[in-house]
Amino acid sequence: MATTGSKMNTVFAYTVVYVKDVAKSTAFYSKAFGYNIRRIDDSNRWGELESGQTTIAFTPVHQRETDDLTGVVKTPSSGRERQPVEVCFAYPDVDAAYKRAVENGAVAVSEPEEKEWGQKVGYVRDPDGIVVRLGSYVNPPTAK
Repeated sequence: MATTGSKMNTVFAYTVVYVKDVAKSTAFYSKAFGYNIRRIDDSNRWGELESGQTTIAFTPVHQRETDDLTGVVKTPSSGRERQPVEVCFAYPDVDAAYKRAVENGAVAVSEPEEKEWGQKVGYVRDPDGIVVRLGSYVNPPTAK
């Protein structure tokens, strides 16, 4: 039984993005957002990007191994709907990141603009329609 306030030494290890084509999406995120590909398995059913402590992983929308256990992934039925998740990347130069993403196949949603909370933010969609936020650091990372 878990106790409130206990330290479990947990680590946020993965964000898994469900996509139509693992190899295509992994290559897209690498080119559009500047990540190195860590691996794509031989079956093309799992891909990972080098993204720091938390891995960005890709897997097919439909999998016989998990659909019955955890449910079927629902995708938006129109361009006016979006996934119930947003992928966010922070960059020191949001304008350059936005331009790179669009030049490499991202669909432009909203050009970068300054927000009242002190962050510059722009939005694109990936080939699967997932919204990707490109933003500046709210508080720049400190040197270690």
